[in-house]
Amino acid sequence: MDPFTHSATGLFLGRAGLNRFADHAPWILILAANAPDIDIVTLAGGSLNYLNYHRHLTHSLAAWPIMALLPVLVVRLFTRPPFRWLGAYLISLAAVGSHLLLDYTNAYGIRLLLPFSGRWFRLDLNSIVDLWIWAVLLIALAGPLVARLVNAEIGARSASPGRGLAIFALVFLALYTAGRGVLHARAVANLESRIYAGVAPRRVAALPGPVNPLAWRALIETPDFYMLLDFNLTEEFDPSHGNIHYKIEQTPVIKTANNSLEFRDFFNFSQFPLERTTPLERPEGATRVQAFDLRFGTPSHPRFVVTADVTRRLEVTRAGFSFSARR
Repeated sequence: MDPFTHSATGLFLGRAGLNRFADHAPWILILAANAPDIDIVTLAGGSLNYLNYHRHLTHSLAAWPIMALLPVLVVRLFTRPPFRWLGAYLISLAAVGSHLLLDYTNAYGIRLLLPFSGRWFRLDLNSIVDLWIWAVLLIALAGPLVARLVNAEIGARSASPGRGLAIFALVFLALYTAGRGVLHARAVANLESRIYAGVAPRRVAALPGPVNPLAWRALIETPDFYMLLDFNLTEEFDPSHGNIHYKIEQTPVIKTANNSLEFRDFFNFSQFPLERTTPLERPEGATRVQAFDLRFGTPSHPRFVVTADVTRRLEVTRAGFSFSARR
C-alpha cells in the first residue's frame, strides 16, 4: 500500500489503544508502520536494483522482529528515560505486522518467506492506492481536528480525541478488505468458468482498481495468448469483448535477450510477462526485445519494462529496466 495508508494505520492503532503501552507511541507506530519500506534506499542503485530489492527481505517474516526494533531504537535516541522498552517493542511489532498485511492484499505481492524462498504472495484485493480507504482515513484524521475546534468554541473537553474514529477506520479497513475478498472470489470464479477463443484458461487473475470495488481487470492466460478485459460484477460477463495478445515464438534472438541479467531479474519479479520485438535500423539486422508485466499497464501503455537490443550475431549491446516504456 501507499505511505499515507501505512502511516494512518499506524497512527490509528495508537489512538485505538496501543498508545497506553509505551511512551512516544505515535512516533513509534508511524515509523514502524513504514519501516519495511526502508528498502527504498536501494533505488540509489538504479531501477533494476530497486525492482530486485523492493518488498524483499525487509518485508519477510524472518526480518519482522528486526524491522520492529529499528523504530524503537530511533525514537529512543531522541527521548529521555524512563523508556518502556517491552511495550515499545510490542506495539512496534504490531505496526510492522500491519504493513506486511496491507502489502499482502494488493497485486504487487510480497515475499514473506525470504531468505528461504523467493516466492511471491499476493491477494489481489486492494489497489496500492484505494480511494475508498483514503476517504475513510482522511475523515478519521480530520474528525478530531474539527472536534477540537468545536470544543474550543463551547469550552468542552474530550478525554480521548479521535479514539472512536480511529477504531471506526480500522474496523472499516478490515471489513472493506474482507468484502473485497468476497468480490474477488466471485470475479475469479467467473473467469475460470469460461472458454476464451475456444481455449480453456491456464490461469486467471482479477486485478482491483482504485475506485469501484465491483470493477475488475481480468487477466487470462492460455498456452498461446493473454486476454485483457475490464468487467463489472453487476453486468453480464462477455469474454468476446476481451483484447487478445499473442505470445511470440522463442527465437534465438529472444532467448539471447532472456538470458541477460536484466531479463532474468525481471522474470523473477514478473508473474504475467509478455514479450514483443521491434526491428532496429542500427546496427543493421538488430532487434529490440521488450518484456513487461501485464499486471501493470497495457501493451499500448506498458509499465515495468525490461529492454535488450540484440544484434544478428546474438550479442546484447544494451539492456535496461524502467518503470514505464520510453517513447
